[in-house]
Amino acid sequence: MSSRHMALCGVLTALAVMFLLLGGVIPAAMLCGPVLAMAALLPVLEEIGPKAAGTAYAAASILALLLSADPESGLVYLFFGWYPILRPKIAGLSSRLLRLGLRLAVCNAAIFLLYGLLLHFLGLTDDVEAAPRLLRVLLLLMGNGLFLLLDRVLARLTSLWNQRLRQRFFR
Repeated sequence: MSSRHMALCGVLTALAVMFLLLGGVIPAAMLCGPVLAMAALLPVLEEIGPKAAGTAYAAASILALLLSADPESGLVYLFFGWYPILRPKIAGLSSRLLRLGLRLAVCNAAIFLLYGLLLHFLGLTDDVEAAPRLLRVLLLLMGNGLFLLLDRVLARLTSLWNQRLRQRFFR
């Protein structure tokens, strides 16, 4: 790996961590921070490859969990931040229905793991069971819709990087 690639990786990882730390400062940034952190690491994936992007993702996740005043944003990134690395493999599948099914399976697995872990360690199972079942199903459906929207945004940001921004940064 060249020093140019190393510098790009380090700067964009620091940017991703900064976006994740905003979740502790600005309460509305709890879900925006992980999305912006994923977007910040897209150039690493495109320029250097999935191995470097995975390393940058792991470093950003660990730093966000250690430094954040509100670790919820870091946990959301920990469970969903690796998806941009997997996304090109899913997008390469020929069947549209299979791509959609895999995206939803990844989303639901991450949601159930994240909230199962949170509920187990925080002991909030009584509060969740008190919520109406319809509300829980609606929240899950909204989460799936947001994940599909995230997938489209990542695709467009990747296209924007490759078509316009890459030439500005790498002449």
